[in-house]
Amino acid sequence: MNSGEVHSGLIIVDKPQGWTSHDVVSKMRRIAGTRKVGHAGTLDPMATGVLVVGINRATRLLTFVVGTSKTYTATIRLGQSTVTDDAEGDVVTTTSAVDVTPAAIRAGIAALTGDIEQVPSSVSAIKVKGQRAYTRVRSGEDVVLAARPVTIHRFELHDIRTVTGTNADGTLLDLDVTVECSSGTYIRALARDLGGALGVGGHLTALRRTQVGPYSLDQASTLEELATDLRLLPINDAARVLFTPRELSAGEAIDLSHGRFIPAGDDGGPVAAFAPDGTLVALLKNSADRARPLLVFAPGNGTAS
Repeated sequence: MNSGEVHSGLIIVDKPQGWTSHDVVSKMRRIAGTRKVGHAGTLDPMATGVLVVGINRATRLLTFVVGTSKTYTATIRLGQSTVTDDAEGDVVTTTSAVDVTPAAIRAGIAALTGDIEQVPSSVSAIKVKGQRAYTRVRSGEDVVLAARPVTIHRFELHDIRTVTGTNADGTLLDLDVTVECSSGTYIRALARDLGGALGVGGHLTALRRTQVGPYSLDQASTLEELATDLRLLPINDAARVLFTPRELSAGEAIDLSHGRFIPAGDDGGPVAAFAPDGTLVALLKNSADRARPLLVFAPGNGTAS
């Protein structure tokens, strides 16, 4: 790396509870010393866990990270529904869940596994006529979003507990679950829909994202740790993990660095194309008998810093 050059790569953050994803990006800008920082997939303030952050040129990879599958551990409370479908919203209904059986819970979970149509939570960042849905809801508007297809690859029940304490009388149930799902899935909407199907209402009380695509919680660092050690996954290494690699000849690297097509490869793409020195040159996708660049990272001399 040249003297004074700013690094590019991905950082796997363990987002703390109470922080927005934007808060994390703002903090990472200060830690990394650059304005060019983005994240791949919003986590609600209540949620913790894996937030993939891109620095400098690696922000261009984030679109592809966003589309990968995600895995979460969560706690679903049966017997109460809230305005936000999670514990941050006001309770709107309370119904005893004491008669809900484990068999009924498992059947409800099975019905929400696989390819489903999900109505996102109304308090979400989805835009409605140019304005975020949560902004409309908080201004008093009744917002109902359109259902969208999502895939629940795994919805696993680990434990069922009766809720006790000062705010519960033994009529609420907490479910500890793991969910592996496609991009765009709302876990709090799953909690809402499971409670609705069981006739008692439901909402999310805890959520931790444990995996985003190939990146897991084992690789994640807290903001405190990152303040002393950036733990950057360099862009070349990040691309090799995210995509099938294609090794280029020197001539192909030069052609791609100028945006020109090269012969198609064995993998239709997107693939990560690397120069002979291991530098990421471009992301490619086959188009008939040619591979066209989707993104070009290398400068015009065929190399990239």
